[in-house]
Amino acid sequence: MTAQDDDREVDLSDDGGLDILPDQTRDDTDAGWGERRPTVSEDDRRLLEDRPPHWE
Repeated sequence: MTAQDDDREVDLSDDGGLDILPDQTRDDTDAGWGERRPTVSEDDRRLLEDRPPHWE
């Protein structure tokens, strides 16, 4: 006779095992939207170009 599912122990500890659901889906990334991730220098350049005039 086998144990019922209600009687079976399930180990829920996080020991680096199999991921059932990922933390982030591909749709949540730039690649999922067909965009490339900007480098730090590209992002800095864009922010500097968008600086308000009163910051000078």
